[in-house]
Amino acid sequence: MIVVAGEALVDLVPTPQGDLSPRLGGGPYNVAIAAGRLGAPTAFLSRVSRDLFGDRLVARLRDSGVRTDLVSRGDEPTTLALVGLTSDGSARYSFYVEGTADRLFADPGPLPDGVRAVSFGTLSLVLEPGASAYEAVLRREAARGALTALDPNIRAALIPDPDAYRARFRGWLPHVGLLKVSVEDARWLADLPEDAPEDDVLAAAGEWRAAGPAAVVLTRGGDGLAALTGADEVIRVPPTPVDVVDTIGAGDTVQGALLAWLHERDALSAEAVRGLDAEDWVAALSRAGAAAAITCSRAGAEPPLRRELEMT
Repeated sequence: MIVVAGEALVDLVPTPQGDLSPRLGGGPYNVAIAAGRLGAPTAFLSRVSRDLFGDRLVARLRDSGVRTDLVSRGDEPTTLALVGLTSDGSARYSFYVEGTADRLFADPGPLPDGVRAVSFGTLSLVLEPGASAYEAVLRREAARGALTALDPNIRAALIPDPDAYRARFRGWLPHVGLLKVSVEDARWLADLPEDAPEDDVLAAAGEWRAAGPAAVVLTRGGDGLAALTGADEVIRVPPTPVDVVDTIGAGDTVQGALLAWLHERDALSAEAVRGLDAEDWVAALSRAGAAAAITCSRAGAEPPLRRELEMT
């Protein structure tokens, strides 16, 4: 089973009429939805509000085939994210996080037997006190032999001390089996200029891979996907052509689709990821890119069902 740990929230997305439409989301939540819809046995680990938004978040998990028995509920409100869209459909966020349910997540102790992978990322590793609890789960489940997957999914406005966060990130790497990061976030994490060339990003990714992960996957927007593998190869695949509505949830879909692909091939371990060859990576990245393209063709984070992906 795959467990996805982290926040669930509501995105307030602008409509063509200028209104705000509530969309269920959050980076880890979207990862769980994507993996569940693609047929992987998936559970969500989080604290979710008992308010109306929280009820809808839990119901959508179940409708997507995601188990919710690891979800605790609280009387605190649901986190809100106000989304702004640029001319190319890219998303920019501002957050309302004070006193919300997901940041009060508490470490539940060892996860059930049969958990083979645990995915982490986004706000859940930033906002205390929940961030320390999620970090404890990350370290413990890695020590127990699970494939730990990390997508930092940087939200810089919520990180008051970037250098401290970068140090924490480097401290996680020995406990991470698969690192997925956007090129933009990689530049931020490596403290590179926003226009730093991709070779500089790959150099930073190589240092991160050497610190622990079996592979580093880079999402490159309109340039497709790349993976720095256990053999120190860089495998690139082009983007899947798509008419972009917005990019909300695209990177999360990549993470969920990669985990689902690894599950299908009985490769949910750091050793198995390290042993994937170039042909395997082309197949994995192509499938993840195709899934993300479908998400980009829709408003909000709506990852595809398995049958939709198989039709592409």
